[in-house]
Amino acid sequence: MPFFRRDKQRKTEVEVVRTKITLACTECQRRNYNMTKDKKTHPDRMETKKYCRFCRKHTVHKETK
Repeated sequence: MPFFRRDKQRKTEVEVVRTKITLACTECQRRNYNMTKDKKTHPDRMETKKYCRFCRKHTVHKETK
């Protein structure tokens, strides 16, 4: 059993680094997606192309507060 406890402790350490973010469509300004990101690999605001169900097309989504 101690083997599993060590793995569980490692998981909690990894989860602390990731932060919750919200992505908003650049065209309609609606907040569509909730994600987590690693601040070490992406220190700046994220920008991805995703599907917006309100615009009914793929648009650029930017990270908001």
